[in-house]
Amino acid sequence: MNRIIPLILAVALFMEQMDATVISTALPAIAADLSVGPITLKLALTAYMVALAIFIPVSGWMADRFGAKSVFRGAILVFMIGSVLCAIAGSLLQFVLFRFLQGAGAAMMTPVGRLVLLRTTKRSELVAAMAYLTIPALIGPMAGPPLGGFITTYFSWHWIFLINVPIGLLGIWLATVHLPEIETPRPPPMDVFGFVLVAVSASGVVFGLSVISLPALPPVTGYASVLAGILALVLYLRHARRHPNPILDPEIFRNAGFRAATIGGSIFRVATGAVPFLTPLMLQIAFGMSPFQSGMITFTGAVGAISTKFLAQRVFAAIGFRTTLIVAATASALTTAANGFFEATTPVAVMIAFLLMAGFTRSFFFTGVNALGYAEIPDERASQATSMGSVAQQVSLALGVALAAVILEGGSALRGGELQLADFHMAFFVVAGLSLAAVIPFVRLDKRVGAAVSGHRIPASRGHD
Repeated sequence: MNRIIPLILAVALFMEQMDATVISTALPAIAADLSVGPITLKLALTAYMVALAIFIPVSGWMADRFGAKSVFRGAILVFMIGSVLCAIAGSLLQFVLFRFLQGAGAAMMTPVGRLVLLRTTKRSELVAAMAYLTIPALIGPMAGPPLGGFITTYFSWHWIFLINVPIGLLGIWLATVHLPEIETPRPPPMDVFGFVLVAVSASGVVFGLSVISLPALPPVTGYASVLAGILALVLYLRHARRHPNPILDPEIFRNAGFRAATIGGSIFRVATGAVPFLTPLMLQIAFGMSPFQSGMITFTGAVGAISTKFLAQRVFAAIGFRTTLIVAATASALTTAANGFFEATTPVAVMIAFLLMAGFTRSFFFTGVNALGYAEIPDERASQATSMGSVAQQVSLALGVALAAVILEGGSALRGGELQLADFHMAFFVVAGLSLAAVIPFVRLDKRVGAAVSGHRIPASRGHD
């Protein structure tokens, strides 16, 4: 396998994933400089997520129309420009607008990066390549809080954005030198009306969930936005049935591997999207740790995630996609539930051990669903698959944060007091149950689905077990 391509893509995705979380630690410092409250400044987080939701659906068409390599480099450039502008923003409005610009660049990096990988990698090597590409998505959210705290404490928050410049320039240079030009048939004209409906649907749901979970605006605004997003989705599904070339074709869900990976992966991401929100809060609020201490503990999960790449290909070849994903989701649910038993007296070594196991099992699961989802997708449908998968991923992550916030707020509201450790314990049990529910789409999946990619050999008589 040519490791340079997934590593180039992984660097860009790490930059995006880390930036999405590193800012949360620096919010109070940025808010003070811009003379606004931290809660108000969370609109900048929402603007970033809304930009992702709007522009991800069109990323596949853009890659087919202008070339995946060119779009990928352009996305990094837009992200860099947005980063520099965020660093020099002098008002709340400017900062929110520049975070939106950053999000527009990030929206193209993730799905187009996967598309480049899919079109430059042999199907038999896809598991190993996805193992490299999965690591940034797991390490980024863990590395963000401690790195953000360190930069904000010892330097200034501006450097959180400025460090993206050298990384971005390196990524553009490496992509220019090492990524091949990918020839694709000229796509049909863009489905403009479909794009508008999908953009309204995805951004409405993401914006609404963000407002509900991060109440910078009245909650009713969030509920109305989610409702508008659902309505736009219904209208889009009707539109897609009539349009010859919809921007996102629901027919792709007829592929069993893509359907199971997208549904199971989305359920799992709702759970994992809540964990980076819950764990640092529990360590800081319930256990009295500093942000840096909690960040260093939660970061240990990254070590477990990295170790996956050394084993993934052999494990999937030995037992196949279905069995591995069922075991990984179940183990992840158990390690997540373990957080619900942590007390202030629990040894740090015990916490770290469970976080390591959690990072390991989650990385296995994501490596598997990412490879399974595209295992049997023909090249001409690859751009559709990466765009559709990325939209589902973004919505499910936003739903995860909203779920965690609703559970915590509900627990404290029922008692009429401040957050207590019991609220965090309950949240972790709910999230663990959701992780376990991700098993359901894979239980009835034919063992032969994705076998050409996993390398798992199945006797003909047992193919439908």
